[in-house]
Amino acid sequence: MFNRLALIGCGLMGGSLALAMQRAKLVRQVVAYSLSEATLQTALEAGVIHAAASSAAEAVAQADLVVVAVPVAATESVLRSFSDSLPVHAIVMDVGSTKQNVIEAAEATLGERIGQFVPAHPIAGKEVAGIAHADADLYRGKQVILTPSRNTRIGALQQVTALWEALGCKVQTMTPQAHDAAFAAISHLPHLTAFALMHSILNQDGAADILALGGSGFRDFTRIAAGDPEMWRDIFLCNREEVLQQLDALVDALHSFARAIEDGDSARLQALITEASAARSQWRMVTKDDNARL
Repeated sequence: MFNRLALIGCGLMGGSLALAMQRAKLVRQVVAYSLSEATLQTALEAGVIHAAASSAAEAVAQADLVVVAVPVAATESVLRSFSDSLPVHAIVMDVGSTKQNVIEAAEATLGERIGQFVPAHPIAGKEVAGIAHADADLYRGKQVILTPSRNTRIGALQQVTALWEALGCKVQTMTPQAHDAAFAAISHLPHLTAFALMHSILNQDGAADILALGGSGFRDFTRIAAGDPEMWRDIFLCNREEVLQQLDALVDALHSFARAIEDGDSARLQALITEASAARSQWRMVTKDDNARL
């Protein structure tokens, strides 16, 4: 499908995509650029990439697909660094978890090449980061959300859709605004809550002893608190308005539980728990084979 993939940012997400594309024979050559020479060396030794470039501009110069896999706050500076070297036929795609700010960054930097940019968000990841954890199976069976802007060319959107589908993914399209609102609720807020819960315990006396008592429920609830700090810092700030709205909604819900407990209102407390429990019991994660939509 592609002759040369330029990977800008060589971590878990980008490295996993490069491995998956190679295994599926969707790309002949992968060239990467990263600020970390050690990361590039690891990627070379692991066979994730075929060559390392000395700059982003050098990496994209002969590419027909460019994947930007950096923390979302760095998107604008990265796009600007190679915009003058981008071939007229090359597709540019990101894999970030926020979309409105990414599209604004592309519009500010790509100029006449803006139609070649396809914003993408693969719903996949691990609680560990870095190229050493790249996994060719990371995206298999997962959802990928595409959020084309008013400038995105139909041909570029179709090629990116075909790419993800060839990797075994379920692809759907949303507006950038709807994407950021939805994922503030179902992804960004849960991570923020897990981080906050850990802080609430760490700030108590005897925190180490308390944590030592944690079981499987605590393990499952806080697993995502082990996520990459830089990545999540950027996500919270880049989607701040939607995250703050969802945080307000969570605080209101917590106050409802607190009032029921404080008042000793067992009927109200049970009703709140029952409503949440029933909704969670009926929920299931969408997979590639589902016909359901978010």
